[in-house]
Amino acid sequence: MFDLGRSFLAAVERRPRATAISDGPQRLSYEAWFETIQRAALGLQELGLNKGDHLVAAMQNRWQMATLHWACQFAGIVMTPLNWRCTADDLQWSLENAEARALVHDEAVRDAVAAMGKPAIPCVSVGDKPFEDALDFDDLCAQAPTETILRAGPDDGSLMLYTSGTTSRPKGVPRRHRAERAAALAHVAQNLYGHGECTLGVMPLYHTMGVRSLLSMALLDGHFVCIPRFDVEATLDAIERERISNLYLVPTLYHMLIEHPAFSPERVASVRKIGFAGAPMSDGLMQRVEDAFQPELFVNHYGSSEIYTFTIDQAASRKPGSSGRGALNQRIRVVRLTADTPAEEVPAGEEGQIIADLASDEAFEGYWRRPDADAKSIRDGWYFTGDTGFFDEDGDLFVTGRVDDLIITGGENVSPAEIENALSLHPAVEEVAVVGLPDEQWGKLVAAFIKTRHAVSEEDLDAHCVASGLARFKRPRRYEFIDQIPKSPVGKILRRVLVADYSDPQPAEQP
Repeated sequence: MFDLGRSFLAAVERRPRATAISDGPQRLSYEAWFETIQRAALGLQELGLNKGDHLVAAMQNRWQMATLHWACQFAGIVMTPLNWRCTADDLQWSLENAEARALVHDEAVRDAVAAMGKPAIPCVSVGDKPFEDALDFDDLCAQAPTETILRAGPDDGSLMLYTSGTTSRPKGVPRRHRAERAAALAHVAQNLYGHGECTLGVMPLYHTMGVRSLLSMALLDGHFVCIPRFDVEATLDAIERERISNLYLVPTLYHMLIEHPAFSPERVASVRKIGFAGAPMSDGLMQRVEDAFQPELFVNHYGSSEIYTFTIDQAASRKPGSSGRGALNQRIRVVRLTADTPAEEVPAGEEGQIIADLASDEAFEGYWRRPDADAKSIRDGWYFTGDTGFFDEDGDLFVTGRVDDLIITGGENVSPAEIENALSLHPAVEEVAVVGLPDEQWGKLVAAFIKTRHAVSEEDLDAHCVASGLARFKRPRRYEFIDQIPKSPVGKILRRVLVADYSDPQPAEQP
């Protein structure tokens, strides 16, 4: 099996003069980019990084970040990307946890690096240096190797992503070349990409979606268009200018694109294939995205950092809410919420916890030095995702939320996703998030947080829920109209923030 370095080299040999990457005015062919990547790989080796060492990189989606990712694949170094919004404390903890041998950052992270204090490891800067003796990125790439650096094999470490921490520090997810390559190949196949595709590189390269977009383009000699930081107008300009052919985004970014005054279907006419992942897309948003893009292919991808793909639906709007069926490299089950083994499956229509087969080509093998997390999530060769869902009678999977997000009100289990889907179809609702708030009588109170397009009353929303067929005990007992739904940097609703901010006694309507 090829490692990722050989995979990139194959693209260079097939189409050396094809455009590989662009970042504003910067454009590089595969041949030219390969030379820079090799220089970066040599530079990392000259800094003292050996095969298996971790390089921590905290940068926006600029061409230098993508270059470092590929340089690590050639040199056998484990790329360890961090959120560029990290604090000095986050950065210090990650450097120690990963046992990093070097740090590379850009101006977005300069203040955090400076506040952390000069690290004991080499520091490379893109833009202003936090310390006088930090290297420039150009310095790192100053020398060309005398022979091609190609030091990794399929079983070597490729990448370590950090999962988002909620109540504790994030967990490291180490991944080998073979798992990363299998995930990229599956991404190509499941999104029906062809040679010469052009994708928008806006999903962060510290997130599995961003990495998949980067790798998949090299597998088919495609063009990766860097958008360092998401901005609607810059994104629309890039789609028009570069004739982007496919998009792979979280639902939040689709929402921001199509709701912006600068958006028009004509500006995105080159986009024929769209996919989303990272969070569910509400029924209302799905309808608006379908109308705005009129895509030939509309893919709902459900997966995780640990195992890239769980399920795929290549006709997402066919059955709103469905995540489809097990993907190319995966088997999926739904087991009892309290199950200890993968054998405790539930029948169609019954909600439970979603689990995935760890024998998948795309799977990780355990968290970085977290045996406690392994014990919780890995059982009898299956990965317990912590997600809730059910299979319908057709065999399609519906993901309803997280085990921790499930609302138990008056002894009944209520899924936030079901209520959000119903409310999203009301014309006054732009965005909605549903959580369970503590309540003395009911245990948890179903509360809906609404960002509106125009004024609407609680009575109107309640009548809409009834008309949609939502069971009475599932209807929100409390509505809050807010300016913004809190989200993570990659668009996931931060329900814990809403719970923390709004957990105060409120009178509740009787069911």
